[in-house]
Amino acid sequence: MKINNHNVQSVNPYRANQTKTDQVKKQEAALQDRLEISKEAKKLSEPSPITTQRSDKVSALKAQIQAGTYNVDPEKLAKDMIGYFNPKA
Repeated sequence: MKINNHNVQSVNPYRANQTKTDQVKKQEAALQDRLEISKEAKKLSEPSPITTQRSDKVSALKAQIQAGTYNVDPEKLAKDMIGYFNPKA
């Protein structure tokens, strides 16, 4: 039996594999996620003056509690609780 090389195309499997790899890399580069944060969102992420005042007040109260100098006025507390739970009174 004799085999001739008539009409046989040269095949380079390594070149085909490299071509597929290059195509996958191009697709991955095109499909990257992006995130853009608007100016309004950046403003909202900044601490507000109310937040800073509240954190200052909380830290002062914590310091008083730890030092043992924090006192509660029971009459004022009771009035505030009644006003909160029974607003008509």
